[in-house]
Amino acid sequence: MQTVNLMKSFKAAVLAATLALSIFACSKQHSASSPTSVKNLILLIGDGMGPQQIALAVAYSRHVSKTDLNIFRLMQEGEVGAVMPDGATNLVIDSACSATQMATGIGCRPEMLGLDASGNRTETILEKAKAAGKSAGLVSDTRITHATPAAFASHVIHRRYENEIAEQLIESGTDVLLSGGLRTFIPSAAKSLKLSLDKRNFSKLKSTREDDLNLLERAQSLGYDLAFDKSKLESSRSNKILGLFAPSGMPDAIEMLRRRRTNRRTMPALKEMTGKAIEVLSRNPNGFFLMVEGGQIDWAGHENDAGRMLHEMLRFDEALGVVYDWAKGRDDTLVVVTADHETGSFGFSYSARDIPEAEELRQGFFGSISYQPRYNFGRRENLAKLFAQKRTLLSIVEEFEGLDPIARSPQRLASMIRESTPFSLSAEQARDVLAKRPNRFYVEGHSKLGHRESPVIKDFAAFYPYLENNRVNLIARAIADQQDVVWGTGTHTSVPVLVVAYGPKKLRQAYDGFQQMTDIGKLLAFSMGLDHSN
Repeated sequence: MQTVNLMKSFKAAVLAATLALSIFACSKQHSASSPTSVKNLILLIGDGMGPQQIALAVAYSRHVSKTDLNIFRLMQEGEVGAVMPDGATNLVIDSACSATQMATGIGCRPEMLGLDASGNRTETILEKAKAAGKSAGLVSDTRITHATPAAFASHVIHRRYENEIAEQLIESGTDVLLSGGLRTFIPSAAKSLKLSLDKRNFSKLKSTREDDLNLLERAQSLGYDLAFDKSKLESSRSNKILGLFAPSGMPDAIEMLRRRRTNRRTMPALKEMTGKAIEVLSRNPNGFFLMVEGGQIDWAGHENDAGRMLHEMLRFDEALGVVYDWAKGRDDTLVVVTADHETGSFGFSYSARDIPEAEELRQGFFGSISYQPRYNFGRRENLAKLFAQKRTLLSIVEEFEGLDPIARSPQRLASMIRESTPFSLSAEQARDVLAKRPNRFYVEGHSKLGHRESPVIKDFAAFYPYLENNRVNLIARAIADQQDVVWGTGTHTSVPVLVVAYGPKKLRQAYDGFQQMTDIGKLLAFSMGLDHSN
């Protein structure tokens, strides 16, 4: 045992020296007064955001909105590296494993939170920051008990234990917790609670707990100010805030944009939650750690919904703008933007559909020549069409499935798609979407695969295991050639993701190059001057 402990200590010392040397090597030509660690670290995670998703948003900003994205500014002014999103035991990871590895710098298994590959508890960067006297916050547009935020302040064997995660988040001492997920914080007899809630945001509130534990009361006893809407969040002057703005996940980005345009929004946007978190956490003279997640980029990828994904990327970029504006010019703050994995195997692609007509080019040496490409190489006008989508495909399918059975016809589904998107679904395609067959991947009791029947996905069916999404996936794939996009899966891929570091040059340069996810976790702790060994 003593030999094992000595080896662990030796490995930790070697790693610390290696990280220190890498930062020194990047900075040896710079001023000796440059910081070797920062007081504040803001980590922004675009869940499911591969290089392809970034390219989608950048293409839209260049060709349609004609504005520079904040992520583009950060990439231009900071350092850009690549990260291999694999785990301790697998080639492909989920958000729980990935976020745990970023939070701890230690390898993990899929769907674990705050544990190493052997199931041992691992200390997170948030916990280390709190132990060092710093403040800490978690912000997400999903729900606060979802995998990514949970990885920084909870320790459970599986991400599905969200009731236990809620308890651990409250007890963790995290100063600011802002997201959805009220359902896990209220007792099973939720109707007995007397809460002032906007019914537009909480029309379907039902507890997921099987006990009488009231975590809202517990949070208040620990000094948390409670917020359930935008107004209360803005008016809070507390140094500890628990903001829960939806029963489960917060509304998608298209819906939030609609509410903003109609001035009927009582729910804070991701950028507003981010700004409030910085306002509160920055009061601590010792500094802070903040993690902000754009989590529904991933959900759009699982659904293969390109229009929604563009909107989710733009919502995330708005939050980046708040961080960029606050951190600009500071030498005590490092901003790191990355992703946990890519979702959907998305991309623009050239195709045989709608090959452009020949056109005369009247310039150059030849004076006038006829030009016609052999294929359709992707039309820029589709970027504006993707943005013009009025609803997510998921919300359309949910409405359709809520209709009287007699009204659920292929023609009705096709009509609903035409009403909410610039793209069309034929009646024949709609019939294919509505068809079902025995689920050949049936697993009794499985939360996703436990259905006897499933929609008919003819190719790569094993990679579409979220059966409740399958009709959405089928619609998305049916209209994909009109959008000039392709999808390869309904889950995650092993595509390397980007990491962007913005702040003091001496520190940000360490994020350059090609690294493992656990390396990023170690660098985050090292950048704050926190002990990274466990």
